[in-house]
Amino acid sequence: MERNLDLSRWREAPRGIAYRRWAIVDNGLRQLLRLRFFRVLLGLAWSGGLAIAALGVVFSQSVATGGWLESLATRFGPRYEAMAAMLGAFVVLFPDVCIGGVFTLIFWAHSFLGLWLSLAALTVLVPQLITRDRGSNALTVYLSRPLTSVDYLCGKFGIIVCVLVAIWTGPLLFGWVLGMLFATDSDFIVYSLAPLWHALLFNAVGLVALAAIALGVSACSRTANTTTAIWVGLWLILGAVAAPPVVPDWLKRTSFQRDLNEVRQTVFRVDSVLTGAGEKLPFLDQTSATNLAAAGKRAQSSDFNGSLASLGAFVALSAFVFFRRLRPE
Repeated sequence: MERNLDLSRWREAPRGIAYRRWAIVDNGLRQLLRLRFFRVLLGLAWSGGLAIAALGVVFSQSVATGGWLESLATRFGPRYEAMAAMLGAFVVLFPDVCIGGVFTLIFWAHSFLGLWLSLAALTVLVPQLITRDRGSNALTVYLSRPLTSVDYLCGKFGIIVCVLVAIWTGPLLFGWVLGMLFATDSDFIVYSLAPLWHALLFNAVGLVALAAIALGVSACSRTANTTTAIWVGLWLILGAVAAPPVVPDWLKRTSFQRDLNEVRQTVFRVDSVLTGAGEKLPFLDQTSATNLAAAGKRAQSSDFNGSLASLGAFVALSAFVFFRRLRPE
């Protein structure tokens, strides 16, 4: 059967650069959402967001006048009623220490969950970014006109950004907003903004570092098994090597997970929260204040500048590998 070849001029309106880049993002996310493992990670991530909201609601409702803590204390006698009233008074008198400190600890704890889930999600995403395109020689097609290397980079970077937002940033903001909707006083909104900003700042640092490293690792090889092994080695094996305290600093900095942990300690300033609580809250005895000060010293970052420089080196090296491999083969 003969088939006519239509050589007429293309008459539809061009979709533009944004459409080409979004097509890459959309295709990558659709493939990822087909994986049950990734859907489980999403469920865990948003459960963490609900946990942030629940903790915020419990805290605000507990210390409010007529709240849960005060109602519960009435069942145990005057002594506990006085203690509940005292805790509520401390929140009113020292909102920066109490509210800011509690939300700093909540967001600090969530950053561990968000980072771990993001690393797990990238483990299944890394082989799908560039490795598969190199292995199937699809780059020859993808990098032909009108798709450029910049479009390809933006598309692949967009996939990682969407994944990390869905796993980490989205649940964080959702939990804070939901918790603030049920807050009993505007002080909870005002004094939780600084901890939220610190959490988003650390999230941004993690996003840039993880996105660059994931792109570089995915471009290293043409086989999925090799890129997965490299990613797991950088994440788990070097993380285990850098864990012992006797390891030299230069070897510790080879673990990007350890570097991010050092950045976390500086960004969240948990040490200042603990030290400030020991110095300002008058109900603490000298022993408790001393213990909090000691805990604050242990929470301080010991190698922030070196860790930040190491993350910068990871990003630069990953960018070099990515652009070196981003060519038809």
